[in-house]
Parts: sequence; C-alpha cells; structure tokens
Amino acid sequence: QVQLVESGGGLVQAGGSLRLSCAASGRTFSTYAMGWFRQAPAKEREFVAAIKWSGANTYYADSVKGRFTVSRDIAKKTVYLQMNRLKPEGTAVYYCASTSTNYSGSLLALVSRYNYWGQGTQVTVSS
Repeated sequence: QVQLVESGGGLVQAGGSLRLSCAASGRTFSTYAMGWFRQAPAKEREFVAAIKWSGANTYYADSVKGRFTVSRDIAKKTVYLQMNRLKPEGTAVYYCASTSTNYSGSLLALVSRYNYWGQGTQVTVSS
C-alpha cells in the first residue's frame, strides 16, 4: 500500500502561482511514476502532469505546458507541482497518484493506469 497526501491548495488570483506537494509513504519502493490530475465540478478527472520516479522524465497536458512544472525529491518521497500564471479554468480539486507499472509516457496520462490516489486539494483561481 502507498499513501499519498496532497497539500498546498488554496485561493489565488488569476495570474498567480501555487505549489502543490504530494508526500508519499508506505511501500514507495515500488513506485515507478507519479501523476497529477485535476477534477472540476461536473467534469471528468483530467491529466495535468506526470514524472517518472527514477529518471525524472516529465510529461504535461498541452493546457499547462510552459506554466506548470512537476518535480520530485526522492529523499523526501515528495512530488511537487509548481503552477504559474494560473487561469480561472484551473479551478479544480487536484489529485496526485502513483503507479508501480513501467508505462510509457502517453499511458501515464490515463487515470486507469494509477494504483493509488491522494484525497485531493482544492485550488480556486479567481478572475
């Protein structure tokens, strides 16, 4: 079992920044990659970014490229999502997730490829 706890959400004005953190515990040695997803009210959960734990390869949704950065601290077992130039459409609950399978980059964008999920953290971007 892997436990994931997100933090760092909050209310920010459009154009502002936030940094989300996701702390992992438990059987983290089996983690291959971690992803960030978000879900707005009445919408499906969508991919935001992912990072491979060992090689730090990163992947982004087109909607956040150039504005968001995913990174990880192996010693702290923590993944971060730095979000800059936030837009009102970025208002959502943000979730981190982990997978223990060696998926290719494109598959890491799929909700179904992740084994464990955090409880989510609310991000609200005001216009």
